[in-house]
Amino acid sequence: MDLAAVIVIVVVALSFDFTNGFHDAANAIATSVSTRALTPKIALAMAAVMNLIGAHMGTGVAKTVGSGIIDTPTGRGGLLVVFAALIGAIAWNLITWRLGLPTSSSHALIGGLVGAALGASTGVKWGELVDKVVIPMLVSPLIGFTIAYLLMVTILWLFRRAQPKATNRRFKVAQTASSAAMGLGHGLQDAQKTMGVIVLALVTVGYQESFDVPEWVIFSVALAMAAGTYAGGWRIIRTLGRRIVHLDSPRGFAAEVTAAGVLYATAFIWKAPISTTQTITAGVLGAGATRRLSAVRWGVARNIVVAWVLTLPGAGLVAAVIYLIAHDLFRI
Repeated sequence: MDLAAVIVIVVVALSFDFTNGFHDAANAIATSVSTRALTPKIALAMAAVMNLIGAHMGTGVAKTVGSGIIDTPTGRGGLLVVFAALIGAIAWNLITWRLGLPTSSSHALIGGLVGAALGASTGVKWGELVDKVVIPMLVSPLIGFTIAYLLMVTILWLFRRAQPKATNRRFKVAQTASSAAMGLGHGLQDAQKTMGVIVLALVTVGYQESFDVPEWVIFSVALAMAAGTYAGGWRIIRTLGRRIVHLDSPRGFAAEVTAAGVLYATAFIWKAPISTTQTITAGVLGAGATRRLSAVRWGVARNIVVAWVLTLPGAGLVAAVIYLIAHDLFRI
């Protein structure tokens, strides 16, 4: 019975990972597609491959998500907590994808864990949640905006005497590398969160004692995310690549390099599960603001920020309701 329940959890987790891939595909490719540095098909294929590679580059974030957000639940009731968390995150991903809003799949998953844990009266590690999730959620977009703005100002100064067409052409080539770096960062950050949830399920029923991530978990999660990324999320790609601000190749390059750097630093140094969506969106806003502040469609940006704020409680509420319904239905 426990084995069947774990298999269901793994299938649902990989389904979430697939939605993460197509929901967050825009993170890696929107700027490159909007500046015509890459064709959509090539951009998606490259992002899928880099997601696959990035998922194998570390497990620090996975351990944070698996053991650092809620107290480890036990038994079948614990599996129900993990199940409800995943359903809450998937539901939020689908809602925001339908609306074309680039919200955070990472925060949807964490919100789902917290909501399901509260519904089950399982302990939440509030100190860890604030340190590893809330503070990075607030700080990383500000850092991304500032660094992207300063990097773009530097690029404008360095190439102030260059021919615009030639400069744009060179940066289109550079965007191939920066887009690949974003794909790698997305796999490094977002794949690990799903790994952490699967390992949490395994520890819950005693299939393993530590939060070390088995290779089969890494590979299956990486494959599901790569498949989801290749499927694409065109509604969000249009929002991030075109509706916020008009980007040229130098600004697209600045946004991607900045976002990738923030993703690597938080994954390797602080092992914090930050949002790739928030990071690249902030980078786009920062690079775009160098054109002039009025070039940014702040109304669209405001809607995105509102969706960011609502993600944790929104996904948590859905997960809590799912838990309570399933608990009464299955009498667990």
